[in-house]
Amino acid sequence: MKTVEMNQATAPLADYARNVGNEPVIVTQHGRPIAALMPIENADRETVALSTNPQFLALIERSRRRHETEGGISTEEMRRRLRVRRPGTRRRTVSSRSR
Repeated sequence: MKTVEMNQATAPLADYARNVGNEPVIVTQHGRPIAALMPIENADRETVALSTNPQFLALIERSRRRHETEGGISTEEMRRRLRVRRPGTRRRTVSSRSR
């Protein structure tokens, strides 16, 4: 892991970003980490924004705890609740002959 003290970080941000490589560059102030430049692979802006959003992370954690204590529902139950048919099934139609 690379570190740079903030008062010594005089290069343009682009230079530090080019040097990220496979490990983060940690910016420190008086030896304490205050920021990080991280390599990002296979992620879009939304993924990055959500993965650093404390409210979203708390929501995910609550959902996981609830699932652990209460369990989940089956795919079939979810389809029933949402009134969604299983892929590949056809809708039954009433023909004039069966009346």
